[in-house]
Amino acid sequence: MLVYSPDRPARKFADQALLIEELARSGTRVEFVKGPRGDSPEDQLLVQFQGMFAEYEKAQLMERYRRGKAWRAKSGSVNVLSGAPFGYRYVRKTPETGARYEVVPHEAALVAEMFRRYADDGAAIAGLRRWLTAEGVRTRTGKERWDRPVIWGMLRNPAYAGTAVFGKTQAVHEPAGLNRTARLAGRTVPRQVRVQDRPQEEWTHIPVPALVDGETFDRVQQRLQDNKRFASRNTKVPSLLQGLAACASCGYGYGYYRTSTTTTARKKIYYYRCPGSDDYRYQGGRVCQNKPVRAGYADRVIWDHVTALLADPSLIRAEIGKRLERARTSDPVTRKRGQLEQALAKTTASIAAMITAFSGQLLTIDELRARMPDLRARETGLKDQIAALAAQAADRDAYLKLADDLEGFLARLRQSSATATTENRQRVLRALIQDILIGPEKITIRHRIPVREPASGGGHHDTTDTEGDMRNSSLLRWGRDR
Repeated sequence: MLVYSPDRPARKFADQALLIEELARSGTRVEFVKGPRGDSPEDQLLVQFQGMFAEYEKAQLMERYRRGKAWRAKSGSVNVLSGAPFGYRYVRKTPETGARYEVVPHEAALVAEMFRRYADDGAAIAGLRRWLTAEGVRTRTGKERWDRPVIWGMLRNPAYAGTAVFGKTQAVHEPAGLNRTARLAGRTVPRQVRVQDRPQEEWTHIPVPALVDGETFDRVQQRLQDNKRFASRNTKVPSLLQGLAACASCGYGYGYYRTSTTTTARKKIYYYRCPGSDDYRYQGGRVCQNKPVRAGYADRVIWDHVTALLADPSLIRAEIGKRLERARTSDPVTRKRGQLEQALAKTTASIAAMITAFSGQLLTIDELRARMPDLRARETGLKDQIAALAAQAADRDAYLKLADDLEGFLARLRQSSATATTENRQRVLRALIQDILIGPEKITIRHRIPVREPASGGGHHDTTDTEGDMRNSSLLRWGRDR
């Protein structure tokens, strides 16, 4: 295999060495155009040095690139934006001129009309979506159907008022969030990088042609802010399962929202609905076939279950006492966490020492392969133990809050269970229930405290599933005849 230089196969030295070794094992010889041509130890050492210098140079290039873009943004150059929103055309730089935003007349007219309708006519974002879709206008990415988040982002974009922004987001070396299905399946993301917003004071403003005047843009921003307080989507009447209900089919954790419909008798009926079952949210239609659930019936089923559990609180008191006693007699979490962190630091240092020894040819590739998996496994195990200790500390705080005045709490609950407000019932559910999974045929309640003792010889679990067949015993909307 002919390679231009040793830094081309991989930018990381360790990956480069492993790749060359794997190719050699499979009978492939690697030749470098800009590199040593022999197989002597001196030539191999030179290849390794070139790989380490390439890894260092990559980091330097990234830093120079970041500083160069920041300097160009502060000088007002559009080159750093690399693209244009709907209404503009991005014209690349030439040897004579720099990059610029060019106004697209028909798209600019639609943007100005969208801002006018939202600011002056009181149009909703959903109405703007239907209007743009009916006009047959394609989005910047070529989609025929407009999504509400896209329009919401356009209404917030300061470029339409004449000032584009650079540096609104930043990359953070943390794993991205996963939905419920991915978490339960143990999936991971390939890149441990997450994008988050920067504070507005760190933004860099770049002048561009304006499509709307500043006064209209300010009124739109004011209305967007007012919608957070006055929009009809805000919860005016709290629901019992708010923040607890989740879909068991598509994995939209805590995504169930409450909606309503009006019967022919002008009576309003509320439902819990999974956002994945909404056709308008997705280009290809709904992604979840889970049906809506009557809110009143589901609330009654869950609340009756909880009140029945609390009718005999001896199990709860025994469980809380056992966990608190175990927490008091065990080693402090902070001390144990400190020991684990020290062990993790030593393991990380050992891994770095192994790589350094391999770089200096003190270890062969076979010795590195034999020792590295154990160190990696030890590092992963220590990280998992530290995460488990953090979860244990959080659980213990929850037990302490629940154990505080448990007798008085249960007595007051039994006396006022029939007349308790929705807010009080929410506090009870959130203290005793971890989450509620709504599926096509059953509701699964995951308790923070088990409702029965674990089987003999079995392990202890912090949550217990209680399942109810919704087709046989619950008055839930699974068919027209029900």
